[in-house]
Amino acid sequence: MLRKSLLALGLAAGVALTAQTAAAGNQLAVAIGGYDTVSYHSGTPAQGEARFNHFWNGAVWYFSSEENRDAFKADPASYAPAYDGYCSWAASQGYKAPGDPTVWQVVDGTLYVQVHPRAQTLWQEDIPMYITAGDENWPRIHPF
Repeated sequence: MLRKSLLALGLAAGVALTAQTAAAGNQLAVAIGGYDTVSYHSGTPAQGEARFNHFWNGAVWYFSSEENRDAFKADPASYAPAYDGYCSWAASQGYKAPGDPTVWQVVDGTLYVQVHPRAQTLWQEDIPMYITAGDENWPRIHPF
């Protein structure tokens, strides 16, 4: 009897662990740290709110207003950051690094995010060259 109870307890624990793992694996990524990508284009980045959201390109995007969400829904490519929000400097160098949504710049209508202020300083030394290099490197490094 004790053996059956221990076996049942072990099975129950295994099921519970499996259920927790499955639930954790089903969570969606929140784009650019939850910042409102449309707000960057007005020069004042704002933290988005979960109630104003839109799913696009494999992530949930948060917005600070219904108007910004609707603008994004109408033309996401115009507002989404270059390189899926990864660091533009890193992309120009041929690798991926996470973007910091507080280190950014809009150039010719495109949002570029950097990994840290030093990367942004380097990137700003020759923005056109680094954009060209990032654009050339991105298809090769993107899926990894």
